[in-house]
Amino acid sequence: MTVSGFRTIDELEDALRGADYLPDRGLSTALFLALALEKPLLLEGEAGVGKTEAAKSLAQATGSRLIRLQCYEGLDVAHAVYEWNYPRQLLHIRAAQEGTVSEDELFGPEFLIRRPLLEAIDGDEPVVLLIDEIDRADEEFEAFLLEVLSDFQITIPELGTIRARRRPAVILTSNRTRELHDALKRRALFHWIGHPSIEREIEIVKIRIPGVSERLAAQAAAFVRELRGLDLAKPPGVAETIDWAMALNALGRQEIDAEVVEQTLGSVLKYREDIEAVRDETLARLVDSARTTAGA
Repeated sequence: MTVSGFRTIDELEDALRGADYLPDRGLSTALFLALALEKPLLLEGEAGVGKTEAAKSLAQATGSRLIRLQCYEGLDVAHAVYEWNYPRQLLHIRAAQEGTVSEDELFGPEFLIRRPLLEAIDGDEPVVLLIDEIDRADEEFEAFLLEVLSDFQITIPELGTIRARRRPAVILTSNRTRELHDALKRRALFHWIGHPSIEREIEIVKIRIPGVSERLAAQAAAFVRELRGLDLAKPPGVAETIDWAMALNALGRQEIDAEVVEQTLGSVLKYREDIEAVRDETLARLVDSARTTAGA
């Protein structure tokens, strides 16, 4: 049994909207199929387009526990799957030497420290397992994941193979800092998340920032769209649009102008070179264009 309880894509889409997440039809379909077919889903796209939020929102929409494994270079089994509780084992050895317990029990489940992958596999509750930024992990760890993603099982030499009694919904994300191996891709469905249309980005801003004015949401989305058309080191994603609109809203702004944009560029651009690139004449032109696009 999976966390799926949705009969149609529309039902899932409505549940995600209830979790303040507005997927397009392609992403809704990919998530629906991942649940229906009990297959992992690999989400790729630029940073900040909503890949991680998709998993968080899916957990909320399905009433599931979210278990997150944040990947990084050097991630190993001890941090991702399990490790033995050595201090407790030492205490047990001392007790065995005193004859109060048997030393044969040294590698039982009670000495196991469960990390995210084992926690997601070895449980009865509905779970959404987020394996975030898998492209940051080493290829060796990526290879280890193959057993988990294909058979939903983990082998512990001292205990044997642990199979999922209830398969978690698995979402993998990648920013494509390196190409993933074909073997991993074959085990998962795939969906590319691009930047949203301006209309959908306005709706995202409005739903994520209660009380924000229609004009400010439209102008913020339009300005960020202008930024994405420049040759920047790090074009802003949806997350930056939300952060920036939230900052403008906190300042009590109902619309943008060159002065407030210049003062708050650090909320939407995260590289000094990018900020310098859009200042002065370029910034004023971008603001005018964004206001025109937004109908101001």
